[in-house]
Amino acid sequence: MAQFREPAVQGTKLGESAIQYWQAGMIITARSGPCQGLVGTAPIPTDWPEQETKIVEEDFSPTAKVSYRMVEGTVKQMVVQVPFLPPGEECRAVVTVEVKRHSQLPPEDPDLFVLPDKNKLPRSVRPYLGPSPGIETTSSRIESLAKQFEIDPAKPWAGVEAIYQWVRANVEHKPGNQGGAMAALKSGTGDHEDLTSVFIALCRASDVPARTVWVKGHCYPEFYLEDKEGTGLWFPCQVAGSPAFGAMPDHRPILEKGDNFRSPSNRRERKRYLPETLDGAGGKPSVKFVRDLVSR
Repeated sequence: MAQFREPAVQGTKLGESAIQYWQAGMIITARSGPCQGLVGTAPIPTDWPEQETKIVEEDFSPTAKVSYRMVEGTVKQMVVQVPFLPPGEECRAVVTVEVKRHSQLPPEDPDLFVLPDKNKLPRSVRPYLGPSPGIETTSSRIESLAKQFEIDPAKPWAGVEAIYQWVRANVEHKPGNQGGAMAALKSGTGDHEDLTSVFIALCRASDVPARTVWVKGHCYPEFYLEDKEGTGLWFPCQVAGSPAFGAMPDHRPILEKGDNFRSPSNRRERKRYLPETLDGAGGKPSVKFVRDLVSR
């Protein structure tokens, strides 16, 4: 379903593309008596400048009422409602999405881009200057570290790249439990989420909007600059793994962008990533969430 695309910006380029098929959703079974009032959610890929999507198959049981919605403009969710599920019956709600994902090439002239005025940012970009779960932008240590990076508002690219190089040099990539930016700075190690968090925290503390991009089994950051006319663009980089700054060779489908979501099921709760959920008013359903690449 092609929608919610961001504007292209002069000077950016897309590389080779790959078409893949992502299957997402849930299979619910009423194992211990009837179930009623079930509501489930699952993120599915949506369109971005570097990604085009199309739903090619919907496998829905008659007991499932399915709709789609955007959460905070960056996550597309499938919403599954099951008013009643008799004992022993199964309800399927699974979609297959065709994803055409482009690699991203660095701009030919990074000096075309400037630091945006934080007081004039689009509403959709403003949240990416503040703290998020595990991204402690306002901590005194992160604010102090950020001061060592002298970012020229007229030519910020080199300063952001200095942050990138510092994170790769000072925080060792070590798979394991995620602790966030502060924990990674304290231990000197972190997994891909932690390194992403450190980079984003230092960017935000330097008045550079930045956010998380989520793909299967991995995430990476992207940062926001503007051209001379004030048009904005998000640039990706690979903090953990093979180096890539201002570019992204990865073809894995983008599942979500962002890292500070208000949970639709609990408005008081903030989440870094919106996972699948299933809630209900009655019964004890079992659920298998579907999330994987499939061949066609």
